[in-house]
Amino acid sequence: MTVNTSVIYYSSTGANYTLAHTAAEAAQAVGANVRLRKVRELAPEQAIANNQRWFAHVNATVDVPEATLDDLDWADAIVFSVPTRFGSVPSQFQQFIDTAGGLWAQGKLANKVVTAMSSASNAHGGQEATLLSLYTTMYHWGAIVVTPGYTDPVVFTAGGNPYGTSVTVTDASPDISDAGLQAASYQAKRLVQVASWLKSGQSN
Repeated sequence: MTVNTSVIYYSSTGANYTLAHTAAEAAQAVGANVRLRKVRELAPEQAIANNQRWFAHVNATVDVPEATLDDLDWADAIVFSVPTRFGSVPSQFQQFIDTAGGLWAQGKLANKVVTAMSSASNAHGGQEATLLSLYTTMYHWGAIVVTPGYTDPVVFTAGGNPYGTSVTVTDASPDISDAGLQAASYQAKRLVQVASWLKSGQSN
């Protein structure tokens, strides 16, 4: 059973692009049809230009297609990856989600199988709160939230966040650990597996 999977991310300096790209590759590896999409950048050009890493990332990912509502409608399963902003999602991502009201009103977002990942610049920077905030919207959709929980040892190795892969990145240490990447890969594969069960009508 082929699962249509949209991997939708917002990333300013690259961490969530890396998580999303890793998730997309993992989903493809287990047979999913995958769309990797970025949320449209809404920040002023001057603000981006004043941050070297932000400017470099925007230019490095110029060829990644922007997410549209069709990517939500098409998908059986969705991976979201966003950085934390004061314990919630970035305004760019929230704006995209807010445009999905029409799909929600038509019932087209119900029963989507979703999962999410996040990042922050310190270990207690709001990653869990961001994921829980995002999942609240998914509950309103009637979506089926699939977290990694503690279903694989890699979750513990990557930091132990049962709500979704979360990583810590800084200007001094911008690279995601191998454990974090493995957790993102596992989470995407688990999402596709559960979505395939639902799509085929299996219960276990």
